[in-house]
Amino acid sequence: MRIESVNVGMPREVSWHGRPVTTGIFKSPVSERIAVRTLNLDGDRQADLTVHGGKDKAVYCYSSGHYAFWRHELPGHDLLPGAFGENLTVDAPEEDEIFLGDRYRVGTAETLVTQPRLPCYKLGLKFEDDGVVKRFLASGRLGFYLAVAREGTVAAGDEMALIGRATDSVPVSEVRRLYLAKTYSREDRRQLEKLLGVAAFPESWKHYLREKLADSAPLA
Repeated sequence: MRIESVNVGMPREVSWHGRPVTTGIFKSPVSERIAVRTLNLDGDRQADLTVHGGKDKAVYCYSSGHYAFWRHELPGHDLLPGAFGENLTVDAPEEDEIFLGDRYRVGTAETLVTQPRLPCYKLGLKFEDDGVVKRFLASGRLGFYLAVAREGTVAAGDEMALIGRATDSVPVSEVRRLYLAKTYSREDRRQLEKLLGVAAFPESWKHYLREKLADSAPLA
């Protein structure tokens, strides 16, 4: 995979539905090499650290291949790299080919895939349309987060190379599917148990899915 754009941005205050909102979703491409640190890229910050950022969401990646879909879905918007708040715009495959725990060399840094992105209302703010949030989730084109195992630097044009994959992991797309499912089949429950055993998968996600699993009776 090739990193097509590195995008960063600092939180800014904007008005949305008549009230001030501070958000870091506005990202712009940079041409220089950027340090990849444990919590974020240099020059990039998150506004609400209760739901954004942290070591499990240090770097957000989004496939450049998804942009064609969104140009059709969101006519009139100038969709430049970083439009969806991603740090790295990458020529990545679909999310069913990206697995939790995958280890990638990103520039000179080493990272691992932790989770998909779940959109919040600030994506609607970005596009001035609250409905974009549901459409983004329904599309399955969510992108994925990286934790930083070894700090380094990155620039547009660098390779994002797979350097390790667990033999029994779970694709990122399965997290979305199981998150949205209203009921679980027996196979779903087996997949959930497998997901809960993935070391790279954040404990906050595991806690949520354990509760959901406990509340859901298995289908025949």
